[in-house]
Amino acid sequence: MEFLSAQSTHAVCPYCQSTVVRSGDTLARIGKMAELFNDFSPLQLQAAGSFEGRRFTVLGRLQYQYPQGTWTEWHALLADGGSAFLSEDNGAYVFTLPVASSRDIPPASEFRIGASTAINGKTYAVASSETVSLLSAQGELPHLPALGQPFAMVELRSADGEVLGIDYGPTLQGGPPALSRGRAVRLDALQLTGLKDESVRDDKGGRQFSCPHCGAPIKVTLATSQSIACGACRSLIDLSQGLGAALTSALQDEPVSPLIPLGRVGQLQGASWQVVGFQHRMGHEQGDEDESFGWDEYLLYNRKLGFSFLVDSTDGWSLVKPVTGAPRYQPGASSATYLSITYQLLSSYQAETSYVAGEFYWKVERGQKTFNRDFASGKSLLSQEQSNHEITWSSGSRLDGGVVASAFKLAGDKALFKRADASPVSSAAGMSMATIVVGIVLILLVLFLIGRCSRCDPARENCSSSSSARSSGGAFGGFSGGGGHK
Repeated sequence: MEFLSAQSTHAVCPYCQSTVVRSGDTLARIGKMAELFNDFSPLQLQAAGSFEGRRFTVLGRLQYQYPQGTWTEWHALLADGGSAFLSEDNGAYVFTLPVASSRDIPPASEFRIGASTAINGKTYAVASSETVSLLSAQGELPHLPALGQPFAMVELRSADGEVLGIDYGPTLQGGPPALSRGRAVRLDALQLTGLKDESVRDDKGGRQFSCPHCGAPIKVTLATSQSIACGACRSLIDLSQGLGAALTSALQDEPVSPLIPLGRVGQLQGASWQVVGFQHRMGHEQGDEDESFGWDEYLLYNRKLGFSFLVDSTDGWSLVKPVTGAPRYQPGASSATYLSITYQLLSSYQAETSYVAGEFYWKVERGQKTFNRDFASGKSLLSQEQSNHEITWSSGSRLDGGVVASAFKLAGDKALFKRADASPVSSAAGMSMATIVVGIVLILLVLFLIGRCSRCDPARENCSSSSSARSSGGAFGGFSGGGGHK
């Protein structure tokens, strides 16, 4: 066993998975580590990069599990001898450094989701609180929780995009919680070298398996997929425990047909995006359980930019992405502030996933529920989704339906992409008789569509179950499912 970092107290033997602890020059074997679940990350041990001018080398990996799935944290040795962690976060990454606290950290049970707290003189919002356990580990590590023993992990986020993690694992050994602070990063910005070769990942991946329900062959294409739907029988399959585990599946009836086919690649806002997942969701307005509506969300993937959501609602299209920070919002308020922009509250409602297709980086389930709030400032959008253990925020902007159709080479079906946010008749003075006639025809067409929408099934289509109009277009983001650095 060779220790490259003076701060490493634990290491896992790469040959026999024995876990050893170092005390001075003495090594003691304390057990055997479980085999790693292969997450097919491009990262691997000995990869090197730079964060804000500080060189680092990846020496270890911690793999955690929680009720909604798994996530990974990579231990990085800085050139000055310090430690850092590169952690997964909502399909992206966060680079964190250990920090000390100027106050005693309260128990995890005292942190309430959505509430504000101050640590080291800075205000944070409580974004998630989860009970987690160590699933496996690899390489050198500055600390190592007991394998499989549950402990609390709380995540705080600030308005300027900072993430503060509180790890209660050390308290199991009688120490104070460990704090780490960081920001979102893109892998290409870290100038990484020594990444896992793509061809090696394909050869060793074994990312094909048979559907546990119907036996049809299924191929997993995303590195971080935790859920996938069978294209043959539409079963929703949980991958969060790895392909070697006993796979569980749930049947889905009433299939929904997405306008944009899975796998289609399109150009939006200067980037190439592939449609890798699709979900239909239902909403119920707060205080009006008789009112229900449906909308669609497409999960888009770009290798360098991560994941975004293309949302199709009756009020229009939008492209949004989960944000690392926590916009300023007080429960009950009529507005929220993010990056110095004030967004007005449009709607609050209960959201539920009713149908799923494709792959997802979180453990998606049919019937998954969140409480959503939608905000807008002109064409800019902001959305909050809250579950029992987590709050996630997404931001983005509205898109014209014609732009979406052209982006995915579906211009021939452009009429199907038109939504209620488009203005069919110009308000300029001096309209010609032909324009007026066209306007009347369009109004009659809209009335027909409204009548049809009042009869459609929001569980399968993009519509409302009553004749009243909504002020917003469904969730602008996607439920990311889970807590911590997932």
